[in-house]
Amino acid sequence: MIKSILTQRPTKLYWCYPLNEFRAAFCVQKKRSNRTEVIKVPIMGIPGVDRELKKILKANMDEVGARRRAREAFKNIQLGIDHILFKTPCDGIKMEESYEKNSKGLEIFCKSWLPSASKPKAAVFYCHGYGDTCSFFFEGIARKLASSGYAVFAMDYPGFGLSEGLHCYIHSFDGLVDDVIEHYSKIKENPEFHSLPSFLFGQSMGGAVALKIHLKQPKAWDGAILVAPMCKIADDMVPPKFLTHILIGLANVLPKHKLVPNKDLAEAAFRDLKKREQTAYNVVAYKDKPRLKSAVEMLKTTEEIEQRLKEVSLPIFILHGEADTVTDPSVSKALYENASCSDKKLQLYKDAYHALLEGEPDEIITQVFGDIISWLDEHSLTHNQSSS
Repeated sequence: MIKSILTQRPTKLYWCYPLNEFRAAFCVQKKRSNRTEVIKVPIMGIPGVDRELKKILKANMDEVGARRRAREAFKNIQLGIDHILFKTPCDGIKMEESYEKNSKGLEIFCKSWLPSASKPKAAVFYCHGYGDTCSFFFEGIARKLASSGYAVFAMDYPGFGLSEGLHCYIHSFDGLVDDVIEHYSKIKENPEFHSLPSFLFGQSMGGAVALKIHLKQPKAWDGAILVAPMCKIADDMVPPKFLTHILIGLANVLPKHKLVPNKDLAEAAFRDLKKREQTAYNVVAYKDKPRLKSAVEMLKTTEEIEQRLKEVSLPIFILHGEADTVTDPSVSKALYENASCSDKKLQLYKDAYHALLEGEPDEIITQVFGDIISWLDEHSLTHNQSSS
């Protein structure tokens, strides 16, 4: 295993931010000198991949059929990996997954995890990151939350994971947010969950999605948990204006084209080497070059959110690794300082990277979970007491 890590070429990780990559190809970036470069095991070298499975993985994942076949073939293998997230027992958790057509006619993958022995304390609605899916690492996160008494709901955005649409193509970030609002609003209207306090849970780009949901529905949510949120491009990562104009111009002509510059950000996201290797099992994550239109939409979104930080009025809990270079922790500090709400908390984790719940040593992941569940318990109790 160690030999293969040192000799094989690196593969791309599902956290591949288009703007970071676009800038990296043309500009000098600050590097952290205290990091040791480690190469991730390529996906074709992961245990459990026989000849037939390799054929499935080699398929073009642009269309949803190939992604769904890959997930179905790897589902049991994924749940069997040696990762702390998949060690939470399923006993006492009712899990359901389905495909539902939205108002645009797109088939959306969605899943829920409910405590079966008692009424949920609250409902948690998940917003995943760039290129990601709710069907892999989040499976373990959701089980942990459900085992702590919470109803958890998740979906793959159109074009992401197991939902219909061109893989990782964001035609309109506002449209993507509207799709999430549409789906989660239906769940909240269900009499079974209508009276529960409801919290958004956004990771990375999902943090931007969660904030945009709140800005569109300022009174609809009881709080938000934001893990390493992408709510502003760090100053040292903002592309020069001429590069931004080039990017926008190209996106107008070739919106679905995959951006040429491409950097592997695995080292920036996962600190724990073993867990970094396990990202290879995320077989439906987007691992290709970013699409031009997607990059432009993300840039526009972060610029908008940066201008509207003072409008953030709901209770927020922001968690960020101090050594994160994918989304800058200084941006989370800016959100904390500028948000107009009085109920806000910022927790920074020394030496931690981007993937706080997936890529850190077990003791850090356990600490982060404890912090999240404590915050949820406190705010769910407060809501339920005020409602009674």
